[in-house]
Amino acid sequence: MDIALFMVLPVLIGWLLDRILGDPIWLPHPVVLFGKIIAWGEKKLNKGNSRMFKGGFFSLFLILLTFVITGVAVYFLYRVNFWLAIVFNSVVVFYCLAGKTLADEVKDVFLAVDRSVEDGRKQVARIVGRDTSGLSPQQIRTAALETLSENLSDGVIAPLFWYMLLGAVGMMAYKMINTLDSMIGYKSERYRQFGCWAARIDDAVNYIPARLTATLMILSKGDLTIFSFVKKYGRQHASPNSGYPESALAGILNCRFGGPNIYFGNVVNKPYIGNNDRQIMTSDMPMAIGINMKSEMLMLILLIFVWSVVCFIIR
Repeated sequence: MDIALFMVLPVLIGWLLDRILGDPIWLPHPVVLFGKIIAWGEKKLNKGNSRMFKGGFFSLFLILLTFVITGVAVYFLYRVNFWLAIVFNSVVVFYCLAGKTLADEVKDVFLAVDRSVEDGRKQVARIVGRDTSGLSPQQIRTAALETLSENLSDGVIAPLFWYMLLGAVGMMAYKMINTLDSMIGYKSERYRQFGCWAARIDDAVNYIPARLTATLMILSKGDLTIFSFVKKYGRQHASPNSGYPESALAGILNCRFGGPNIYFGNVVNKPYIGNNDRQIMTSDMPMAIGINMKSEMLMLILLIFVWSVVCFIIR
Protein backbone atom coordinates (compact mmCIF):
# COMPACT_ATOMS: atom_id res chain seq x y z
CA MET A 1 0.00 0.00 0.00
CA ASP A 2 2.80 2.41 0.91
CA ILE A 3 4.56 1.79 -2.41
CA ALA A 4 1.40 2.37 -4.43
CA LEU A 5 0.66 5.55 -2.48
CA PHE A 6 4.28 6.69 -2.78
CA MET A 7 4.24 6.28 -6.59
CA VAL A 8 0.68 7.25 -7.51
CA LEU A 9 -0.27 10.10 -5.16
CA PRO A 10 2.55 12.45 -6.26
CA VAL A 11 1.55 11.97 -9.91
CA LEU A 12 -2.05 12.92 -9.21
CA ILE A 13 -1.05 15.93 -7.10
CA GLY A 14 1.62 17.10 -9.54
CA TRP A 15 -0.63 16.67 -12.56
CA LEU A 16 -3.46 18.61 -10.90
CA LEU A 17 -1.04 21.40 -9.98
CA ASP A 18 0.13 21.55 -13.58
CA ARG A 19 -3.45 21.74 -14.86
CA ILE A 20 -4.24 24.53 -12.37
CA LEU A 21 -1.04 26.58 -12.37
CA GLY A 22 0.91 25.70 -15.52
CA ASP A 23 4.38 27.29 -15.32
CA PRO A 24 3.98 30.59 -13.44
CA ILE A 25 6.70 33.07 -14.44
CA TRP A 26 7.14 34.09 -10.81
CA LEU A 27 8.04 30.57 -9.69
CA PRO A 28 11.70 29.44 -9.96
CA HIS A 29 11.98 26.46 -12.30
CA PRO A 30 14.71 23.75 -12.27
CA VAL A 31 14.81 23.74 -16.09
CA VAL A 32 16.02 27.36 -15.97
CA LEU A 33 18.90 26.16 -13.77
CA PHE A 34 19.52 23.26 -16.16
CA GLY A 35 19.65 25.72 -19.03
CA LYS A 36 22.16 27.99 -17.31
CA ILE A 37 24.45 25.06 -16.48
CA ILE A 38 24.25 23.72 -20.04
CA ALA A 39 24.90 27.18 -21.54
CA TRP A 40 27.92 27.65 -19.25
CA GLY A 41 29.37 24.23 -20.09
CA GLU A 42 28.77 24.67 -23.82
CA LYS A 43 30.59 28.00 -23.80
CA LYS A 44 33.56 26.53 -21.93
CA LEU A 45 33.85 23.18 -23.71
CA ASN A 46 32.52 23.61 -27.25
CA LYS A 47 35.78 24.73 -28.79
CA GLY A 48 39.09 23.26 -29.91
CA ASN A 49 39.55 19.56 -30.51
CA SER A 50 37.57 16.51 -29.32
CA ARG A 51 34.27 18.39 -29.22
CA MET A 52 32.23 15.22 -29.60
CA PHE A 53 34.01 13.59 -26.66
CA LYS A 54 33.69 16.70 -24.49
CA GLY A 55 30.03 17.12 -25.38
CA GLY A 56 29.31 13.46 -24.68
CA PHE A 57 31.11 13.49 -21.34
CA PHE A 58 29.38 16.75 -20.34
CA SER A 59 25.93 15.42 -21.25
CA LEU A 60 26.40 12.09 -19.47
CA PHE A 61 27.81 13.84 -16.41
CA LEU A 62 24.82 16.17 -16.10
CA ILE A 63 22.31 13.35 -16.59
CA LEU A 64 24.02 11.17 -13.98
CA LEU A 65 24.40 14.09 -11.58
CA THR A 66 20.69 14.92 -11.86
CA PHE A 67 19.79 11.27 -11.30
CA VAL A 68 22.02 10.98 -8.22
CA ILE A 69 20.99 14.28 -6.60
CA THR A 70 17.30 13.54 -7.05
CA GLY A 71 17.76 9.98 -5.80
CA VAL A 72 19.63 11.10 -2.67
CA ALA A 73 16.95 13.71 -1.96
CA VAL A 74 14.12 11.19 -2.31
CA TYR A 75 15.91 8.62 -0.14
CA PHE A 76 16.79 11.15 2.57
CA LEU A 77 13.28 12.58 2.74
CA TYR A 78 11.72 9.12 2.74
CA ARG A 79 13.89 8.14 5.71
CA VAL A 80 12.98 11.34 7.56
CA ASN A 81 9.25 11.35 6.83
CA PHE A 82 7.12 9.48 4.32
CA TRP A 83 4.89 12.50 3.63
CA LEU A 84 7.86 14.81 3.07
CA ALA A 85 8.96 12.46 0.31
CA ILE A 86 5.42 12.53 -1.14
CA VAL A 87 5.53 16.34 -1.20
CA PHE A 88 8.96 16.36 -2.86
CA ASN A 89 7.89 13.87 -5.52
CA SER A 90 4.71 15.87 -6.16
CA VAL A 91 6.78 19.01 -6.74
CA VAL A 92 9.06 17.10 -9.13
CA VAL A 93 6.05 15.91 -11.14
CA PHE A 94 4.60 19.42 -11.21
CA TYR A 95 7.87 20.90 -12.49
CA CYS A 96 8.39 18.18 -15.09
CA LEU A 97 4.96 18.41 -16.73
CA ALA A 98 4.05 21.09 -19.26
CA GLY A 99 0.55 20.16 -20.38
CA LYS A 100 -1.36 23.32 -19.45
CA THR A 101 1.35 25.72 -20.58
CA LEU A 102 1.60 23.99 -23.93
CA ALA A 103 -2.16 24.09 -24.49
CA ASP A 104 -2.33 27.76 -23.46
CA GLU A 105 0.50 28.71 -25.82
CA VAL A 106 -1.18 26.97 -28.76
CA LYS A 107 -4.50 28.67 -27.97
CA ASP A 108 -2.69 32.01 -27.93
CA VAL A 109 -1.16 31.32 -31.35
CA PHE A 110 -4.55 30.64 -32.93
CA LEU A 111 -6.10 33.71 -31.30
CA ALA A 112 -3.13 35.86 -32.37
CA VAL A 113 -3.16 34.78 -36.01
CA ASP A 114 -6.92 35.48 -36.10
CA ARG A 115 -6.07 39.10 -35.18
CA SER A 116 -3.23 39.52 -37.67
CA VAL A 117 -0.52 37.52 -39.43
CA GLU A 118 2.20 39.52 -37.67
CA ASP A 119 0.73 38.80 -34.22
CA GLY A 120 0.58 35.12 -35.15
CA ARG A 121 4.21 35.07 -36.24
CA LYS A 122 5.35 36.69 -33.00
CA GLN A 123 3.27 34.34 -30.86
CA VAL A 124 4.28 31.11 -32.60
CA ALA A 125 7.95 32.13 -32.34
CA ARG A 126 7.62 31.48 -28.59
CA ILE A 127 7.12 27.74 -29.10
CA VAL A 128 8.96 26.76 -32.31
CA GLY A 129 12.58 26.81 -33.43
CA ARG A 130 11.95 27.71 -37.08
CA ASP A 131 12.16 31.17 -38.59
CA THR A 132 8.62 32.57 -38.30
CA SER A 133 9.11 35.93 -40.03
CA GLY A 134 7.69 34.77 -43.37
CA LEU A 135 5.09 32.23 -42.28
CA SER A 136 1.59 32.36 -43.72
CA PRO A 137 -1.49 31.92 -41.48
CA GLN A 138 -1.71 28.29 -42.63
CA GLN A 139 1.96 27.69 -41.77
CA ILE A 140 1.53 29.37 -38.38
CA ARG A 141 -1.40 27.16 -37.43
CA THR A 142 0.39 24.09 -38.76
CA ALA A 143 3.52 24.90 -36.75
CA ALA A 144 1.44 25.31 -33.58
CA LEU A 145 -0.31 21.95 -34.04
CA GLU A 146 2.95 20.16 -34.88
CA THR A 147 4.44 21.54 -31.67
CA LEU A 148 1.33 20.61 -29.70
CA SER A 149 1.59 16.97 -30.74
CA GLU A 150 5.37 16.68 -30.46
CA ASN A 151 5.47 18.30 -27.05
CA LEU A 152 2.63 16.17 -25.76
CA SER A 153 5.24 13.43 -25.96
CA ASP A 154 8.24 15.42 -24.71
CA GLY A 155 6.40 17.51 -22.15
CA VAL A 156 3.88 15.09 -20.66
CA ILE A 157 3.82 11.45 -21.78
CA ALA A 158 7.58 10.84 -21.76
CA PRO A 159 8.11 12.36 -18.27
CA LEU A 160 5.21 10.26 -16.94
CA PHE A 161 6.58 7.17 -18.69
CA TRP A 162 9.99 7.56 -17.02
CA TYR A 163 8.31 8.27 -13.70
CA MET A 164 6.33 5.06 -14.14
CA LEU A 165 9.60 3.14 -14.63
CA LEU A 166 12.04 4.90 -12.29
CA GLY A 167 10.07 7.33 -10.14
CA ALA A 168 11.05 10.95 -9.57
CA VAL A 169 14.72 10.25 -10.35
CA GLY A 170 13.84 8.98 -13.81
CA MET A 171 11.56 11.94 -14.43
CA MET A 172 14.17 14.53 -13.49
CA ALA A 173 16.91 12.76 -15.44
CA TYR A 174 14.61 12.74 -18.47
CA LYS A 175 14.03 16.48 -18.06
CA MET A 176 17.78 17.07 -18.11
CA ILE A 177 18.12 14.93 -21.25
CA ASN A 178 15.31 16.83 -22.94
CA THR A 179 16.82 20.20 -21.98
CA LEU A 180 20.24 19.15 -23.30
CA ASP A 181 18.69 18.15 -26.61
CA SER A 182 16.67 21.35 -26.92
CA MET A 183 19.78 23.47 -26.35
CA ILE A 184 22.67 21.62 -28.02
CA GLY A 185 21.02 18.81 -30.00
CA TYR A 186 20.73 20.78 -33.26
CA LYS A 187 22.43 19.68 -36.48
CA SER A 188 23.89 23.13 -37.01
CA GLU A 189 27.62 23.65 -37.49
CA ARG A 190 28.02 24.90 -33.92
CA TYR A 191 26.41 21.88 -32.26
CA ARG A 192 26.96 19.09 -34.80
CA GLN A 193 29.77 17.50 -32.78
CA PHE A 194 29.28 18.85 -29.27
CA GLY A 195 25.56 18.04 -29.14
CA CYS A 196 25.73 14.72 -30.95
CA TRP A 197 25.50 12.58 -27.81
CA ALA A 198 22.75 14.72 -26.31
CA ALA A 199 20.65 14.29 -29.45
CA ARG A 200 21.23 10.53 -29.63
CA ILE A 201 20.41 10.01 -25.94
CA ASP A 202 17.23 12.01 -26.37
CA ASP A 203 16.27 9.89 -29.39
CA ALA A 204 16.79 6.73 -27.32
CA VAL A 205 14.79 7.75 -24.24
CA ASN A 206 11.91 9.05 -26.40
CA TYR A 207 11.67 5.98 -28.64
CA ILE A 208 8.92 4.22 -26.66
CA PRO A 209 7.17 7.36 -25.30
CA ALA A 210 6.72 8.85 -28.80
CA ARG A 211 5.00 5.70 -30.05
CA LEU A 212 3.02 5.41 -26.84
CA THR A 213 1.89 9.02 -27.29
CA ALA A 214 0.60 8.27 -30.79
CA THR A 215 -1.26 5.23 -29.45
CA LEU A 216 -2.87 7.23 -26.64
CA MET A 217 -3.92 9.96 -29.08
CA ILE A 218 -5.57 7.43 -31.38
CA LEU A 219 -7.34 5.75 -28.47
CA SER A 220 -8.50 9.20 -27.32
CA LYS A 221 -10.06 9.75 -30.72
CA GLY A 222 -11.51 6.22 -30.80
CA ASP A 223 -10.66 5.64 -34.47
CA LEU A 224 -8.28 2.69 -34.78
CA THR A 225 -7.96 3.14 -38.55
CA ILE A 226 -5.55 6.01 -37.81
CA PHE A 227 -2.96 3.40 -36.81
CA SER A 228 -2.42 2.66 -40.50
CA PHE A 229 -1.94 6.38 -41.18
CA VAL A 230 0.68 6.60 -38.42
CA LYS A 231 2.41 3.48 -39.71
CA LYS A 232 2.66 5.06 -43.15
CA TYR A 233 3.79 8.55 -42.17
CA GLY A 234 5.39 8.21 -38.71
CA ARG A 235 8.72 7.03 -40.09
CA GLN A 236 8.94 9.72 -42.76
CA HIS A 237 9.85 12.47 -40.30
CA ALA A 238 13.51 13.49 -40.05
CA SER A 239 13.33 12.67 -36.34
CA PRO A 240 13.03 8.99 -35.39
CA ASN A 241 10.35 9.92 -32.86
CA SER A 242 8.56 13.20 -33.62
CA GLY A 243 6.76 11.81 -36.65
CA TYR A 244 4.62 9.46 -34.56
CA PRO A 245 2.65 11.96 -32.45
CA GLU A 246 2.61 14.43 -35.37
CA SER A 247 1.20 11.84 -37.75
CA ALA A 248 -1.36 10.79 -35.14
CA LEU A 249 -2.69 14.35 -34.88
CA ALA A 250 -2.55 14.86 -38.65
CA GLY A 251 -4.57 11.67 -39.06
CA ILE A 252 -7.08 12.71 -36.41
CA LEU A 253 -7.58 16.15 -37.99
CA ASN A 254 -7.32 14.82 -41.56
CA CYS A 255 -4.78 17.50 -42.48
CA ARG A 256 -1.18 17.75 -43.66
CA PHE A 257 1.92 18.62 -41.62
CA GLY A 258 5.55 19.03 -42.67
CA GLY A 259 6.99 20.75 -45.71
CA PRO A 260 9.83 23.28 -46.11
CA ASN A 261 10.79 25.63 -43.26
CA ILE A 262 13.78 27.79 -42.40
CA TYR A 263 15.98 26.89 -39.42
CA PHE A 264 19.02 29.04 -38.55
CA GLY A 265 18.99 30.55 -42.01
CA ASN A 266 18.85 27.20 -43.83
CA VAL A 267 15.87 25.77 -45.70
CA VAL A 268 14.92 22.35 -44.30
CA ASN A 269 12.57 20.29 -46.45
CA LYS A 270 10.61 18.12 -44.04
CA PRO A 271 8.65 15.25 -45.59
CA TYR A 272 4.92 15.84 -45.70
CA ILE A 273 2.81 13.98 -43.16
CA GLY A 274 -0.55 13.34 -44.80
CA ASN A 275 -1.83 14.38 -48.22
CA ASN A 276 -4.92 16.45 -47.43
CA ASP A 277 -3.63 20.01 -47.79
CA ARG A 278 -6.81 21.53 -46.40
CA GLN A 279 -7.00 24.87 -44.64
CA ILE A 280 -6.43 24.50 -40.90
CA MET A 281 -9.08 26.47 -39.05
CA THR A 282 -9.39 27.91 -35.55
CA SER A 283 -12.07 25.27 -34.94
CA ASP A 284 -9.36 22.56 -35.21
CA MET A 285 -7.60 23.91 -32.14
CA PRO A 286 -10.11 22.82 -29.44
CA MET A 287 -10.23 19.30 -30.87
CA ALA A 288 -6.43 19.03 -30.89
CA ILE A 289 -6.15 20.32 -27.31
CA GLY A 290 -8.94 17.97 -26.26
CA ILE A 291 -7.01 15.02 -27.70
CA ASN A 292 -3.97 16.09 -25.66
CA MET A 293 -6.03 16.27 -22.49
CA LYS A 294 -7.61 12.87 -23.02
CA SER A 295 -4.18 11.36 -23.80
CA GLU A 296 -2.78 12.73 -20.55
CA MET A 297 -5.63 11.14 -18.61
CA LEU A 298 -5.17 7.79 -20.35
CA MET A 299 -1.47 7.92 -19.43
CA LEU A 300 -2.39 8.56 -15.79
CA ILE A 301 -4.75 5.57 -15.87
CA LEU A 302 -1.98 3.42 -17.37
CA LEU A 303 0.48 4.51 -14.69
CA ILE A 304 -1.99 3.79 -11.89
CA PHE A 305 -2.82 0.41 -13.40
CA VAL A 306 0.86 -0.58 -13.74
CA TRP A 307 1.68 0.29 -10.15
CA SER A 308 -1.48 -1.39 -8.86
CA VAL A 309 -0.38 -4.59 -10.61
CA VAL A 310 3.18 -4.26 -9.29
CA CYS A 311 1.95 -3.81 -5.72
CA PHE A 312 -0.46 -6.74 -6.08
CA ILE A 313 2.40 -8.97 -7.25
CA ILE A 314 4.93 -8.02 -4.58
CA ARG A 315 2.62 -7.84 -1.57
